[in-house]
Amino acid sequence: MRGIILLNGEPWQGEIEDGNAFVVCCDGALRWAKGRVRIDVTAGDFDSLGYVPQGAQVFPVEKDSTDGEIALQMLLSRGCRQIDIYGGGGGREDHLFGNLQLLVAAHRAGAHAVMHTKYTDISCGEGEICWKGQRGKTLSLAPVGERAHIMESEGLRYPLQDLTLTAGSCRGISNVVLSDEARILCDEGTLFLFLVREDSKW
Repeated sequence: MRGIILLNGEPWQGEIEDGNAFVVCCDGALRWAKGRVRIDVTAGDFDSLGYVPQGAQVFPVEKDSTDGEIALQMLLSRGCRQIDIYGGGGGREDHLFGNLQLLVAAHRAGAHAVMHTKYTDISCGEGEICWKGQRGKTLSLAPVGERAHIMESEGLRYPLQDLTLTAGSCRGISNVVLSDEARILCDEGTLFLFLVREDSKW
């Protein structure tokens, strides 16, 4: 089952395919999502939106979980194993960091979550990870936690062989997919995977 989380970061400008998905809209995301996306549940503490929408699921402002975490748990409890997150980038960098943790939490729960920001699709992975039809795209890799080991790669401009990526290093930034099918084998640890859709002019 597929789920969608809408967050109160940088408004998503593209289309959102909401067919056959359960959609949770968090707090202030309602400003940009209402009328554009079919919403099944609106949830949060509504400190950002400033009012409580009719029928919303309301949570305390002072709580141990973010609205995004609450939405993720809703989807996982419904059996969603493919989750797309929109509106997670831009705005406050502390929230961006927190939203990256949603990807880790989903991965550890056996789900595959992808956060779609203005330029990049971000996810987590381990083992054999493959990309198809992404020739020419920039691909950056970073460890989740202290380190992750990549045994081998295929189809990348800069081959990754017996390479350990460590926290505090930028070694995995700005590789390029050279073929229609590319792959890496991460045999230890977990990776953040950043696939850049457009040129961000860095």
